[in-house]
Amino acid sequence: MSPVFKNLLLQGLGTTTTFVPTSLALSSKLMPKSSLLYYITDRAAFPGDERRRRLRLLDKIAEAASHGLDYIQLREKDLPTRELESLAYEAVQAVREATRTIRQERKLATGRWPLTTALLINSRTDVALATAAAGVHLPANDVSPEEVRAAWKCGEDKCGAGALARENSPRNPPIAVSCHSPQEVAQAAANRATFAVFAPVFEKRDTPGTTPTGLDALRQACRASIPVLALGGVTLRNAESCLQAGAAGIAAIRLFQENDIATIVRHLRG
Repeated sequence: MSPVFKNLLLQGLGTTTTFVPTSLALSSKLMPKSSLLYYITDRAAFPGDERRRRLRLLDKIAEAASHGLDYIQLREKDLPTRELESLAYEAVQAVREATRTIRQERKLATGRWPLTTALLINSRTDVALATAAAGVHLPANDVSPEEVRAAWKCGEDKCGAGALARENSPRNPPIAVSCHSPQEVAQAAANRATFAVFAPVFEKRDTPGTTPTGLDALRQACRASIPVLALGGVTLRNAESCLQAGAAGIAAIRLFQENDIATIVRHLRG
């Protein structure tokens, strides 16, 4: 059994032994192509020493951008500022190179420029500014999206570190916020977040004691005025139920990081 297929089985795709099981026949229509896909990084999950894990992570980031994921969150919270900034800079370059190639290929094939992948930095607005990342992902109880926008504008106006980098970045950065209740999603919307990442919807394999919020809470959260992405125990099998509850897309670590992303995107978007 190939490693890719073995991982797909672990994500809840059934027990058939063919590479494309019958249970995936329905997944080609599982998600509209407009549904958002959000990869959250975790380099510690890769084997090897720090150098090998870092290289594997950058390869995975490039792979995600090459196959049209909408967002990548660089979530390496253990790194000191200097190391995080260095990794973020390399990640920005990896995304730009991958999207430059795919945009040109699709432009030639369709006559239109496709959207590109946005790299968000977890929590660290200063690192996002310094490395010209697309935006920021804010954990729950972090600074408000409005504070991030103020810092971003300061960078545009060349009044702080990272001002030069801002010349190559969007004027209206995407700002995601982690939320764990419908009330937190409503507050994120009031604070002008771009979208919310709502978790954990399902029980997570690596933290079986965590109480999931469930689909009913997700459904309530999706009544907010901003898009809501479902996170936590999301698999190919249960992703459709998240969309039926009103989610604008799905977010995941393991689903994207442990599998061939082209295969995952093909089964999610058809």
